[in-house]
Amino acid sequence: MKTPQEIESELNSIPVSLFTLYNKNGMSVDITNFGAKIIRLLVPDRTGSLDDVVLGFDTLAEVMEKEEYFGAVCGRFANRIKDGRFSIDGNSYSLAINNGTNALHGGVDAFNTKVWAVKTTSPQELVLELFSPDGDEGYPGNLTIRCTYSLSDVNEFSIHYEATTDKATVIGLTNHSYFNLKGAGKGTIKNHLLQINADFYTVLDESFALTGEILPVAATAFDFRTPVEIGTRIDHQVFVPGWGIDNNWCIRKEQMGDCSLAAILYEPTTGRKMEVLTTQPGVQIYTGNWIEKQIGKAGKTYDRQDAVCLETQGFPNSPNVAHFPSSLLRPGEKYDERCIYKFSVE
Repeated sequence: MKTPQEIESELNSIPVSLFTLYNKNGMSVDITNFGAKIIRLLVPDRTGSLDDVVLGFDTLAEVMEKEEYFGAVCGRFANRIKDGRFSIDGNSYSLAINNGTNALHGGVDAFNTKVWAVKTTSPQELVLELFSPDGDEGYPGNLTIRCTYSLSDVNEFSIHYEATTDKATVIGLTNHSYFNLKGAGKGTIKNHLLQINADFYTVLDESFALTGEILPVAATAFDFRTPVEIGTRIDHQVFVPGWGIDNNWCIRKEQMGDCSLAAILYEPTTGRKMEVLTTQPGVQIYTGNWIEKQIGKAGKTYDRQDAVCLETQGFPNSPNVAHFPSSLLRPGEKYDERCIYKFSVE
C-alpha cells in the first residue's frame, strides 16, 4: 500500500475535487476523481422529498482510509480471479492476492485508490481518465481507461466505460456503489424488493471464486425472476447465513452486448424504484456483508445488510473459464460497456 507521503505526492500532482451533476428534477450526484467514486446520490421519493441513497463519507481522509470500495470504479478486473492467476497466449500472469487466496477488484493498489484525470466536466456529465501501466498489479499491457458519468432529465444516471491496450490483457470494470433506497444510514435493506432478470447463476467454490459451473435459478433461493423481499432470502443457507448475499447472476439477453435490464430494486415506504440496465453479461448482488458499524455521512452508522450493491460486470474468474463471456482485450480493440441506474417512483 502507499505511504501517506506517496498519497500526498499523488494528490498534489493531480488535484482531487468533488464534482456535482444535477438535473431539472432536483436529482444530483456528487463524484470525486479519487477512485472515480460516487459520494452522494440525491433521489426524490413519491412525495418529491430528496434522500441520499448511497453509502459514503464526508471527507477525503475518510474516503481514503475507510471502506475502500464505496462508490468506486473497480479494476482492472472487478470481483475475484481464482488464485490470482491466468494465462494469455501461453503467457502466465500472477496478480496481487488480496482476498483469501484470490485477487479481488484489481488488487491492493487498484483503480479505486487512483487519482483519475478530469478530462471534461459540465452540469450533467463528467469524464475521467486513468492510465494503468504494463505490469500494474501484475496485469499486462499499457491500458487507458475513460469513465463517463452522466445524469439525464429523465432521472437516468449512466456510467460509460471505455478502454484500449497496447498488449493483450484482461479487463472487467464495475461500479461498487452501496444502495439503500430509504436513504443511506436509515437501517436495513431487508424490506427492499429485488428482481433479477436472470434464469441462471454462477456457482462459487469454497474460496468464493467461480467454479465455471452455471446452474438454473428455478426452484432455488437464487430465483429472483419476480420481486422478492430481500429479508426473506438474505440469510438462506445457500448464501452466507447471518452475513448475506454475494453472488453473480447471468443476465437474460437476446444477444451479447445488448443494453438489457439486469435488476430492479424497489423500496415500498418511499416508493423509490431503481432499474439497472447494462451491456455487461452479469450482475453481482452484494448485501454489505462485511460492513461493521462504519460511521458515514452526517455521522450515520452503516452496518451489515444496511445496503445492497448491484454490480454489473463480466463474469468473475472469466480469464480462467473458457466458456464464460470473454474478458480478453487485444490491441486495436476497444472495451466499451455501459451501466444505467434509472430512478422512478411508484
